[in-house]
Amino acid sequence: MGVAAEPCALVVRRVGMFGGAFDPPHLAHRELAEVALAQLGLDVLHILPTGQAWHKARPLSGAEHRLAMCELVFGDLEKACVDARETLRVGPSYTADTLIELAKEYPGAELFMVIGADQLLAFKSWVRWEEVMDLATLAVAQRPPQGPDAALEQGLAADISHVDVPFVPLNMPLHHISATAIRARASAANGHGPDLDRLVSNDVASYISTHSLYQDPT
Repeated sequence: MGVAAEPCALVVRRVGMFGGAFDPPHLAHRELAEVALAQLGLDVLHILPTGQAWHKARPLSGAEHRLAMCELVFGDLEKACVDARETLRVGPSYTADTLIELAKEYPGAELFMVIGADQLLAFKSWVRWEEVMDLATLAVAQRPPQGPDAALEQGLAADISHVDVPFVPLNMPLHHISATAIRARASAANGHGPDLDRLVSNDVASYISTHSLYQDPT
């Protein structure tokens, strides 16, 4: 399935948006996409690597690498579509703008935004978050606290009981996988290693090694 910046289906009623840095995309991302497609009954799920991320302090890996790795992770998943549009924008990329575009491309469709619990906790700090709420239903997967040492550690789920915005919970196991920790482990293992193979697909591990990604982890 090729990278797309156009609608991935002609007639749909339920459309999902799953955005993120995907730096790199890992096994929990894949499972979350599968759960969202099944539980929400989506006709199409747009996988949207971030362009210029207004909320990220660190520079992201090149869009070409993140898109290529997303194709490796999601390319064989029926009804999933790797969508390049946010990486093609000039300037900061905002979720509200993408939802507006999707609403125009799929007139009358119900929109869902797939996020993790950590994103839900920070949701009201997003630019134009009220507009996002008006455009889409939040579909939230539980995640443990994130950090550089979180990749293989066991811990508690993030507490979202006090969040005062409506959302639909997604039912999936709690995965202790952190992209930050994956980048650190990739660096320590010179791009490959047994721990890395437990966190990302073999194809992504090979891609990281071949392109010498994350040799200076941040």
